[in-house]
Amino acid sequence: MAEQRWRDPHPEAAHADPGADLPPRASDRARSVGRGLGRGARGAARATGRFGRYTAGQARRAARAEGAGDSGLSRLIELHAFNAAGDAAVAISLAGTLFFQVPTGEARGQVALFLALTMLPFVFVAPLIGPFLDRFSHGRRWAIGGTMALRGFLCWVLGTAVATDSVWLFPAALGVLVASKAYGVTRAAAVPRLLPEGLTLVKANARVSLAGVVGATLSAPLAVGASAIGPEWSLRYAFLMFVLATIWAIRLPEQVDSTVGEGTIVLRGSAEGTSHGRVRARMPAAVAFALRANCGPRWLSGFLTMFMAFLLREEPIGDSSPELLLALVIGGVGLGNTLGIFTASLLRRLNPAVTVVLALLADTAMVLVAALFYSLPPLVVLGLTVGLAQSLAKVSLDATIQRDVDERMQSSAFARSDTTLQLAWVIGGFVGIAMPLEPQLGLGIAAVVLAGWAAFVITTRPAARRTAS
Repeated sequence: MAEQRWRDPHPEAAHADPGADLPPRASDRARSVGRGLGRGARGAARATGRFGRYTAGQARRAARAEGAGDSGLSRLIELHAFNAAGDAAVAISLAGTLFFQVPTGEARGQVALFLALTMLPFVFVAPLIGPFLDRFSHGRRWAIGGTMALRGFLCWVLGTAVATDSVWLFPAALGVLVASKAYGVTRAAAVPRLLPEGLTLVKANARVSLAGVVGATLSAPLAVGASAIGPEWSLRYAFLMFVLATIWAIRLPEQVDSTVGEGTIVLRGSAEGTSHGRVRARMPAAVAFALRANCGPRWLSGFLTMFMAFLLREEPIGDSSPELLLALVIGGVGLGNTLGIFTASLLRRLNPAVTVVLALLADTAMVLVAALFYSLPPLVVLGLTVGLAQSLAKVSLDATIQRDVDERMQSSAFARSDTTLQLAWVIGGFVGIAMPLEPQLGLGIAAVVLAGWAAFVITTRPAARRTAS
């Protein structure tokens, strides 16, 4: 009898879809969800790419608007965005290294030493940067590129020092900060040479500043992500940004180096004359008045940054973390600064002499309110006020220089004014670190200092009116 073989009554089951064991509706639903997720991921990637391209295109068009692309100002705007991106990465890395990872007392000592080392060179360098640019302004592109290349090199050294706890930490950090201040001076001296016809110097500086805000805003999350791996990685990222900025500096137009018809502004001394073949002129009284008024908001910005950083870390408000509180207060300064830039770019008329005084008085009043009613809401409003006042006061100073300083002298005037304001910020930061960590006492002293400075500035106002008349 022949052996009878067994046959599978359902041979197609061997090649069936694994989802066939599910009920028909569940299987279809699973496949539908999978296809939907795939389509969603592809759509999100396409949308992200389109948004990135759209944002980059809009930023590029904005940088080139009103003749900025033809004059070469757009290249300086893009350069400043890379500069701000690198500075943001350095600040994030140093904040994690010098501030949040060590005890408060040690952090105060480290940051105080850092600011002291920063301030001492500026006491001697500040009076020399302007004359140096006046003497060698034919090399402005290389001066700007040199500050970028130096910071890139020092960021690499600083990253190694942070990773190995080397003694080169403070010298490298100091070099990065001083080079950053030197860049601010050289950039201010270069803007008038790239100004297109029909665009005021106030709007040009506001556009450059806004590019810096955008660059820092986009760079901060990337730097935070890099620093999560290790603080040295955010410095490696900053190195990349400064390398790109160096390339952009070399690509600046040749007229940045032009010194034809330029002169020198002096704070004191003879009103007119010549020095090394260049015309010398004394700084107009209205510009000197606006510069003195600007020192108040800039001093308060440095003071508030350092004082609140240590105060909120030592005595947080409520149950909130010090990092969140500091982000709200210092973030308010950044938001106020951005609002000031937008406001300046939209306003058609601005009375500079009135604006600088109102900015100084607003800072004084708000510091006093924060001292009397110390809590989170007044501190956030104080941050907004400080940022807004600092921005509008700087724009008013730019307008005063444009109006009262001869075109041949504007580069020199911008170099000297920017150096003075940088020094005011450093002094304010040093005072904020040295202040006892008592909110009412610290903010009250700041209010008294600003009130005294405002009285001094206002008493100099008649001289400015006589000059303007």
